Amino acid sequence: MRTAVVLFTRDLRVHDQPALAQAAREAERVVPLFVLDDAIRNSDFVSRNRLGFLLEALSDLDRSLRQRGASLVVRRGEVVEEVARFGGDAVWMGADVSAYAQARERGLRDRVPLRVVPSITVVAPDALQPTGRDHYEVFSPYHRAWSRSEFRALEEPPGRLKLPEGLDPGRLPALAELAPGERAPEPMAPGGETQGRRRMQAWIEGGMADYGARHQLDEASTSRLSPYLHFGCISPLELVRRAEGRKGGPAYIRQVAWRDFYHGLLRANPHTRRDELRPRGDRFEGEGEALERWKEGATGYPIVDAGMRQLLREGWMHNRARLINASFLVKHLYVDWRLGAQHFFDHLLDGDVASNIGNWQWVAGTGVDTRPYRVYNPALQAERHDPGGDYVRRWVPELAELGAGEIHDPPAAARRRLGYPERIVEHREAVARFRAHRAAGSEQLELDVD
Repeated sequence: MRTAVVLFTRDLRVHDQPALAQAAREAERVVPLFVLDDAIRNSDFVSRNRLGFLLEALSDLDRSLRQRGASLVVRRGEVVEEVARFGGDAVWMGADVSAYAQARERGLRDRVPLRVVPSITVVAPDALQPTGRDHYEVFSPYHRAWSRSEFRALEEPPGRLKLPEGLDPGRLPALAELAPGERAPEPMAPGGETQGRRRMQAWIEGGMADYGARHQLDEASTSRLSPYLHFGCISPLELVRRAEGRKGGPAYIRQVAWRDFYHGLLRANPHTRRDELRPRGDRFEGEGEALERWKEGATGYPIVDAGMRQLLREGWMHNRARLINASFLVKHLYVDWRLGAQHFFDHLLDGDVASNIGNWQWVAGTGVDTRPYRVYNPALQAERHDPGGDYVRRWVPELAELGAGEIHDPPAAARRRLGYPERIVEHREAVARFRAHRAAGSEQLELDVD
């Protein structure tokens, strides 16, 4: 084979990059291509935080490719058209799952000799199927099947690469050319494989041993690798292989399996980006003061507000805080989960469609959670996961002087003195309202069926 094109999408690395490794073995010349698709840039998937992280990752990938004799070839435009211009003997790319990704794959198959390989997940998104169905909708049996799977071999990075002669690699644009506005003032992490591998190494050798304490909001016991996994700066398979046999490894690997599960679920149900997997008949509220106060971190519930302010400052939020905040928006404020998911997309460095939508629908009770009436009590969550109040003190500094007995439920006098708002809703009243709405919605669904 004379020339192969490797289309990078969400696998921005040279280590364990199956498309790149296999193309390098089979072709004399390789075109490592990334297409900045204006259709994506102008959609509601775009986040300035993620665009900044993406450009850092692409710049790092270009450096790695140059060390191997090539460079990253950058184009802007419609992906299928830009790929087809190269006319290689084969085009390699990683399998992806969103409605956009599936449409892109179909378009490429119609125009070029396409080879799709698993690189974004540990197990290919459509590889596991229960008896009589084409995908799993319950995690436990999926996890059992996933754990029994024979994983592919890790791929070594290619030694040398050769570009076609005379090829103009193009250039990476500046962030200001792609999106207006500002990034998070204290971004959680810079993008790129170099930084991702450094963090992965530190996590495997250090923090993962304490992963059992990951639900504690004041502990540095989460890996913070999710943005690197989202953009494929690190390989999920390599991460799993390196975690095997280590303290904290099984619990962490289970979370990687959850990520694969949600990718498979979205591939089989791409409509769930907007539509509910299991409708409950809700008549959610939309835009309004409650949604804005939630976005700003001004609900009067310190544990909720801390998470939302962390999101605005870092472009990231602790997973336990994500669950608390999602539950609060949907089940205390009775606001449409889609609006919350979109706010997360607007800010998260790791705004992954499969995981974000899967988790929001899980919390809303419209996805794969078998307990659709589940409600997280903010006060109990705070006591369990931030018992000393350190998380709240960091992100809600106006409450920093309060002790552990008051910081999660400041007295009225302290709220007034410190300029902290009263609760937007009372827990018991909000939960009763949510359950009444959901019961009415279920009755309406039954009537609609009849």
